[in-house]
Amino acid sequence: MDNTTVKISQNRQNKEKLVAELKDKVAKSNAMVFANYQGLTHQQLENMKRNLKKAEAEFVAVKNTLLEIALGDKIDQETAKQHFNQPTGALFIYNDVVDPLKELTKTVKEFKMPVIKFGILDGKVVTDQEVTKLASLPPLPVLRAQLLGQMKAPISGLHRALNWNLQSLVMTLNAVKDKKSAASA
Repeated sequence: MDNTTVKISQNRQNKEKLVAELKDKVAKSNAMVFANYQGLTHQQLENMKRNLKKAEAEFVAVKNTLLEIALGDKIDQETAKQHFNQPTGALFIYNDVVDPLKELTKTVKEFKMPVIKFGILDGKVVTDQEVTKLASLPPLPVLRAQLLGQMKAPISGLHRALNWNLQSLVMTLNAVKDKKSAASA
């Protein structure tokens, strides 16, 4: 009998496969938000997942221990112990952060759940209040347009001011010309 072959249970193989998938999702995501989804019906959860998929995000309900293993060094042990004590779902955001967060907060407002625990944005842990604040931001294209408008404002103001002086000069010269032509007539 050969002792070098070790039998791994099917359950363990499934867990290892799930952790590998989670690690892949963690690596691909721009941001992650963790929430307690307990209390949502299956249909509500599936509707939320469908709407999040449209916003280029994915909500996954998984065991806390497997999620901790997949996150690795993304969060410290203290944060994990504090927040991973009840059922946790992970929202993986793959593109723009604001749209999926808007969808999540819309579900929270509608059903008073899921309860947002915390998030990870650019490698930094953010609180549930900060996640909610981020959700209130306009989408990225709107923010870019607002920034561009703010950058153009001084130039537009200068253009208007310089143009007004030229217009004022032209109107004064026209008034002088009209006055002279009226006096000569």
